[in-house]
Amino acid sequence: MADPPEAAEAGAKQKEKQKIRNKKKAAAVDESELLTVPDGWKEPAFTREDNPKGLLEESSFATLFPKYREAYLKECWPLVQKALGEHFVNATLDLIEGSMTVTTTKKTFDPYAIIRARDLIKLLARSVPFEQAVRILQDDIACDIIKIGSLVRKRDTFIKRRGRLLGPKGSTLKALELLTNCYIMVQGNTVSALGPFSGLKEVRKVVLDTMKNIHPIYNIKTLMIKRELSKDPELRSQSWERFLPKFKRKNLKKRKEPKKKNTKKEYTPFPPPQPESQIDKELASGEYFLKERQKKRKQVQEIKAKQADAIKKRQEERNKAFIPPKEKPVVKTKKASTEKKIDIAAIKEKVKNAKKKKLGALPEEEVKLKMAADEKKKKKKK
Repeated sequence: MADPPEAAEAGAKQKEKQKIRNKKKAAAVDESELLTVPDGWKEPAFTREDNPKGLLEESSFATLFPKYREAYLKECWPLVQKALGEHFVNATLDLIEGSMTVTTTKKTFDPYAIIRARDLIKLLARSVPFEQAVRILQDDIACDIIKIGSLVRKRDTFIKRRGRLLGPKGSTLKALELLTNCYIMVQGNTVSALGPFSGLKEVRKVVLDTMKNIHPIYNIKTLMIKRELSKDPELRSQSWERFLPKFKRKNLKKRKEPKKKNTKKEYTPFPPPQPESQIDKELASGEYFLKERQKKRKQVQEIKAKQADAIKKRQEERNKAFIPPKEKPVVKTKKASTEKKIDIAAIKEKVKNAKKKKLGALPEEEVKLKMAADEKKKKKKK
């Protein structure tokens, strides 16, 4: 039995442990509530009440535009000024330098408005129409300009892969727009995307994969499956890897191995051994001590030996034509079964009938009908 003070201490420890467990459970509940965002929730808009004193400094951004965009920008510039004027941002168009500039004013209260204005003029310079580019001024819309010009070395392959991103009659691009809820514009060496943040992330992934020679149809299939899975509330907290397709590369051409493989030799600090000279070889074989006559005789013998070998090989090739081929083994034919009796009388009748008929002659019935038709014709003539 434990003493009363020891028992009190054990009880106090158990209570402390229980309190810690309860705190952990409460913290876990709070974290789960923070992670889940209720459906249809939107962040409140930034108003003048949030920043009544305005901005301390004036900030500005400028961007250049190509010559072919000059006519369009000239037409839509009053609309651009009107849209930016609502956010108290000034916009100027310089046709001589070919640039657009946006600047804040004393009335500007939203510090992020100038960043949105900068993105607007960037999109206009990249051939995005004004109707789409104006959407960047909304809170839940962002943009991404992806540079694809330097991702592929060869110009021909770059054009092919860029065309693959568009698809036949723009069908691939349209499917990508519907799945990501983004507006996508492929122009020159850049791809301009405009839409929600989640959609922009997917667009960038698809574009970069396409330039890495991965067909966009694989990513489109994955996006379609993700779209269907997101509708199920039970699967939101689960991993989707088991549902997503895993594509493997097929028909990959193996790199041709070189005929001569250069294998690196192990490094040794010692120099290679000195090769033997002709005199050294003659000394080793004993030829050095032979007289000139003996040397010549030996050379003649070697030549004659080589000639004899060559004649022997040539004779063997000639004799190949006279070697008879191997005969196939004779297969014994099975004797015809004499069980079935042959009707000799029927065969004789067929032969007689065949002799009576001339080659190419008509049958008897057809001959009679022809004769009757000829007689009728003669009677009519008379």
